[in-house]
Amino acid sequence: MRARASALGSWRWPLGASMTVMLVATAMVLGAFAQRLPCLQSTRDSQGQIALDWSNGRPFTDYCYTDVVALYLADQLDRPGEFPYRTSWVENAGTPFAQLHYVEYPVLTGLLMWAGAQIAQGVSGAGLFPDVATVVVFFGVLALVLGGAWLFVVRAVMALSRREPRHALFVALSPLVIAQLFTNFDAVAVAFATGGLLAWARRRPGLAGVLLGLGGAAKAYPVLLLIPLLVLCARAGTLRAGGRAVVGALVSWALVNDPIAILYPRGWAYFWRFSAMRGAGFESLYHIVAYFTGVGVDQRLAFNQSPLALNALSAGLFVAACLAICWMALSAPRRPRLAPLCLLVVAAFLLLGKVYSPQYSLWLVPLAALSLPRWRLLVPWMIIDALVWVPTLLFQRAAIGQGYFLGAILVRDAAIAVICAVVIRDVYRPQHDVLRRAGDDDPCGGVFDGAPDHFTIGRRRLAVAR
Repeated sequence: MRARASALGSWRWPLGASMTVMLVATAMVLGAFAQRLPCLQSTRDSQGQIALDWSNGRPFTDYCYTDVVALYLADQLDRPGEFPYRTSWVENAGTPFAQLHYVEYPVLTGLLMWAGAQIAQGVSGAGLFPDVATVVVFFGVLALVLGGAWLFVVRAVMALSRREPRHALFVALSPLVIAQLFTNFDAVAVAFATGGLLAWARRRPGLAGVLLGLGGAAKAYPVLLLIPLLVLCARAGTLRAGGRAVVGALVSWALVNDPIAILYPRGWAYFWRFSAMRGAGFESLYHIVAYFTGVGVDQRLAFNQSPLALNALSAGLFVAACLAICWMALSAPRRPRLAPLCLLVVAAFLLLGKVYSPQYSLWLVPLAALSLPRWRLLVPWMIIDALVWVPTLLFQRAAIGQGYFLGAILVRDAAIAVICAVVIRDVYRPQHDVLRRAGDDDPCGGVFDGAPDHFTIGRRRLAVAR
């Protein structure tokens, strides 16, 4: 009799496992919306016009800040007739720091923002909510999309968990849902990435690639999942399926991006220029090292000067991490599962990148649930990561010093590093892998689930390990 893969114990499901998990997930999404309600208050200005009430630093004192609201005005979405990537504006006009701006997000996210603005303006123009600011309606429209995307993520993780739908509770109950679901637009990319894994698990590599490509058109990270996918295909001898996934990703990404790139090349390229020009974020390891040691990279750049050394260092470290992960995938005594390798790649991208915005941690939640369904590991990390939101907003309003904020970031990074260390341990000692102890090979593996090795490194050591 095979051991059960759950670390949650056993209980009866009065409404059935799937229904219970989805009800819990829905309750958490509603809780996340309620947490943002203080920032959705409308008021009348001195001219009697309905406006958003963010007075007295409300977003930071009530811990309800959201980019979804802030970007409605900042990215000119409130201007009827304007279109992202075509519309530009000048910040700090008339000063030496004047700079031309466009929407700073990938195309699919920019189009989502624009569509939400059109709906909100249409609803407000029809007088359906006369006492509600249009930007609040905009948030409501996007909240429906983001909440629906997260419910899809929970459902997809449930499907990927095979015999243990309870593992999806790690996603449904994550405190990061309350803290970060409505901070930005990342839930859409997470839905595409998780959907891509589900399509791959169901042996539909072309569809998996299409979904990962669409995710990459919303945020960059979903396409990174092709790295572990391809290296595992190499080990299992299923590169044809991997090639179909790559082609699907390229086609879907191009179909979204090419029309905008052709019509509005400067606006389309702005996201890439903006990413290259960004310095080290306050929450990045590069800034943390510079703050505590005084030794940093590209610290004295002129205005609008690209941090070439920092870009090279960040990219070089990430490439080195990916090469190490690929080597591990090919040299482990048993072919690793797909989800843990995806977790390692995404974690490396976050920890070694120039910017780690708080909502990026949502990227890790479904991957962590599929990789390490263990309460003692995942719950402490998710609580720590969610609580980082408090010092982040305290630091934003200068209520705490930078050292305290960076200390909280380091604790969060250390928790992620511990999870990665356990994943690596499980790769080299698969007898510790919860799912493999239950008799599964790789629930996310698709065409290489249960497939024999075709190419490995260190086969002699492999034979001994078996």
